This record gives sequence, structure tokens and C-alpha cells, in this order.
Amino acid sequence: MIDPDTRAAEWVADAEAAEAEEAEEMPLSLRLSIADALTLGNATCGFMAVYFTTTGILIPHLTGSGVETGMARHSAATAVILMLCAAVFDLFDGLVARKLRSSPMGAELDNLSDLISFGLAPAYFVLVYGMVADDAHQKVSAVAAIVVLLAVVLRLARFSCVTMKDGMFQGMPSPFGALTVVSIVLLELPFIPTLLAIIGTAWLMVSRVEYPKPRGVLAVAMLSWIVGAMALLAAWAFDAPGGAFLLQAGCALQVVLGAVIPLFATARRVNTFRDNRRESREARQAEAAQLP
Repeated sequence: MIDPDTRAAEWVADAEAAEAEEAEEMPLSLRLSIADALTLGNATCGFMAVYFTTTGILIPHLTGSGVETGMARHSAATAVILMLCAAVFDLFDGLVARKLRSSPMGAELDNLSDLISFGLAPAYFVLVYGMVADDAHQKVSAVAAIVVLLAVVLRLARFSCVTMKDGMFQGMPSPFGALTVVSIVLLELPFIPTLLAIIGTAWLMVSRVEYPKPRGVLAVAMLSWIVGAMALLAAWAFDAPGGAFLLQAGCALQVVLGAVIPLFATARRVNTFRDNRRESREARQAEAAQLP
């Protein structure tokens, strides 16, 4: 006869051995890499930006508290700094993924994290702006926020489906677009120019304008710009002398870059098209000259 206790112990041992074997043979797609950890940091920063926008700007406005203490200014600066931190994570996860191993989940995690940090967070920032600004229209701002969110969704979806030549993006990158959107809001322009600029930025994200990927010198320049923007936001949050003016200047420069880069890219594309047409015409003329 078989001892039930002995048989049960064998079953437990077999189950533990099977679990250990499954752990050793865990598919690569279920393992997180260093790059994936950075991507999750990106998502965390985006979520916390929404949190500070809600607790530090929206709720004090609805309850009438925290205005005199500058709580809204501090929270707005914190939310935008978190979006900048998300951009740093997004910059480095790609660099780390190219240098080290990246899991097969990396691309999906990157898109989902970008949607939170550069889609939801800036769109929510625009929505709250429409609720707290004196000259803003809440319903129209909600439409603009939806436009920003959908533009990022479409851009990320297209990025997964369209193959571009190496070193180029099609459409304004979502981190750059998110920072441009919040810069437009922080400029505190009249409502109509603010609305038009936000919608224009959303259009650039889904356009066919080509943008260079941040690699090498461009990556260093982008990182330096982000660090400088963080310093400007901190100076503004703590009401440093000239902090508000410096922040306005930084936001204006961000918006100008967002407008100028597409012009240069379009001009380059037009010149390339003209050069190709000229070369084709010269080739046809050379073939015609060789005919008897």
C-alpha cells in the first residue's frame, strides 16, 4: 500500500520542482531589462504630474485654498518638472536599450509610458488650465485637451507601424510636443492664441514633417535644455528674482523651436525634391544627347 502522507509529499516536491523549472525557463518577454525599468520611471513621472496638477492646482482652485501661499505655482512647476524627468527617462531608455539588452516588451512599454507622460499629463494640464484661468473657456479647453491626447495616440500608433529611415522621426516627437504644449500654457497668453498654438502643436505631432532623433550631440543638447528648463521652473516656483521673466523666456524659446524646426525640415525636403528633379532632368537630357 502507498502511504498517503508520502504520496502527498511527493506531489508537493514535484510541484516545487516544476515551478523552479518554469522560473528558470521564463520567457525572455517576461523579464524586465534596465531599459524597461527606465521606461517605467517615465510612466511614474507622468502619473505623478497628473497627481500634482490635481492636488496642487485644481483642488485649491475649486476649494479656494492655497492661492495666497503660491501652492498652485509650486505644484505647476512640480508637474512640469516631472514631465521633464519623464523626457529624461525616455531619452536614456533608448540609449540603454541600444547599448545593453532590451526585452521584447520594451517597445510596447515605451509607447504606453509615453502615452501617460506625454499624452495624458499635458492634455490634463490643458484641461485644468481651462478650468482655472480667468479668460479661458472650460468646454473649449476640454476639446483642445482631447485633441492633444488623440494626437499623441495617433502619433505613437503610427510610430509602431511606419518604418522611417534611420535617425529620423515622422511628426514632432511626443516628448517635445508635450513640453511645447505646457510651455504655451505657462506663457499665459490670451485664450485664443493659446488655443491655436496648442492645436497647431497637436497637428505637428501627426504631420509628416521629419525630425532628427536625439543622438550624439543632439542628445547632449536636449539633456542640457531639459536641465536648464528644470532650473527655470525651480526659480519661478520659489519666486526668485527674475524667475518669472526667465521662465517666460524659456517657454517662448521652446515654442519658437517648435515652430522653426518644421520650417527648416520642410525647406530641406523641398530642396531635396528640387535636386532630385534637376538630376532626373539632366539624366534625360544626357540620354537624349547620346541618341543618333
